[in-house]
Amino acid sequence: MWPLDFITEQDFETHVKATIEKYGEKLDSFDLKRFNKNLIDPVKLIFDKTVYRSTWEEIVSNEIFRQRDKSNNNDIGYFHQRIFQYIDNCEVPPNGESGGWDVIYRNPNGIEIPDAGKVSTVYVEMKNKHNTMNSASAGKTFIKMQNQLLNDDDCACFLVEAIAQRSQNIKWETTVDKKKVGHKLIRRVSMDRFYELVTGEEDAFYKMCMVLPEVIEKVVNTMDDVRVPEDTVMSELREWAQHLDGATEDLSIAMAVYMLGFSGYNGFY
Repeated sequence: MWPLDFITEQDFETHVKATIEKYGEKLDSFDLKRFNKNLIDPVKLIFDKTVYRSTWEEIVSNEIFRQRDKSNNNDIGYFHQRIFQYIDNCEVPPNGESGGWDVIYRNPNGIEIPDAGKVSTVYVEMKNKHNTMNSASAGKTFIKMQNQLLNDDDCACFLVEAIAQRSQNIKWETTVDKKKVGHKLIRRVSMDRFYELVTGEEDAFYKMCMVLPEVIEKVVNTMDDVRVPEDTVMSELREWAQHLDGATEDLSIAMAVYMLGFSGYNGFY
């Protein structure tokens, strides 16, 4: 029996598939050219390998994972945001439309806001993590929310965080022009509390998380174009190292890594 009442199994699988498809070229294998596309820092790799007592295979694998992960964050942001298009009373506007909000939640019966009564609409700015905004970005977002309140006296504005410091629905206080500001209708809300608000189920986000691994596995197994990356960075480094002068294979690979970033530097060519 499908355990989620607020989204159908078909819609959830469709959304998971769309998120996986966003991975796109990030599933392509890494060769040495792609590995060094933005110029790695050879000195950092040498320090990391030695200090963490890692092998070259582990360090190279970690760096490839880091590069993939850096661009995957936007895809997970897509998952967190776009799922609400399938949930009753929620709108996910196209990028740049409807004021540029990530999610708009409307309820004609009213939406209870702690210590602030009821409103008809909640406008949402969504972030992956609580610490992804610097002070300038936070100030700009707060001003945007203030302007929305000026234009609509029957709404609230939420900064919804997928990875918040704690479960919360609190007044958001930040700094704008070096002054601490806050408003009871401008709030910081953790993802679990936002799910609770729009679904009426206290543990709705928990239930979604519990079913997610199985659904991802199911969807991946049905997608013919989801490929397993076969990275060749390490084998290419080893081949390169064979032509370099190093007292040991380890030092020869280190020389090959140095050449990735320093091939045009004095002494390296």
